[in-house]
Amino acid sequence: MNRIKLNWLLAALAAFTLTACSGNEEQTTARPDPVHFENGDECHVCGMIIEAFPGPKGQAITEKDHQVRKFCSTRDMFAWMLQPENVDREHTLYVHDMAQTEWQSPDDTAMIDARDAFYVVGSERTGAMGPTLASFATESAAQEFMKEYGGKVLKYSEITLDHLNTGDPMGGMSGMSGVHEMNEPEGSQAAHSTDH
Repeated sequence: MNRIKLNWLLAALAAFTLTACSGNEEQTTARPDPVHFENGDECHVCGMIIEAFPGPKGQAITEKDHQVRKFCSTRDMFAWMLQPENVDREHTLYVHDMAQTEWQSPDDTAMIDARDAFYVVGSERTGAMGPTLASFATESAAQEFMKEYGGKVLKYSEITLDHLNTGDPMGGMSGMSGVHEMNEPEGSQAAHSTDH
């Protein structure tokens, strides 16, 4: 009788082990939904009150623990995301679709996946503390915006820190002084500026 119980126990243990190890290879963590910007939310990069500024905003939500980082502009979101320590991290990113909402006060129901969006870099429209990247769900909406306000349409994967530092659609080195202190060497003039 003990031998039968032992065999039964071993069979059950083997079945449990096989079931636990044979998980679906395509299993993924559920992608987090965007969250609303609340009064008093501060930008993860610059600490400014997010809702005090016009233009598109951004969010980065960690896929593992759903920690939310909010940004007062798409420019600050990219400045954070393009840092070497963040580039390869698993984040779900959201931005406002500016074809679906007002520039002065974007509606959080118009949030889209930032990696699928099209961006107008170097337009005359400003967001938090200056130039920003206008975000759109479709390339045609981005092209329409570009025709009216200037700039250049880029995909998420084409945006570099140079685009953020200069406000230049081509990513040249003239123009703006820098993206807050994140990219400026210590002691540089931009790092001591008071306009952030």
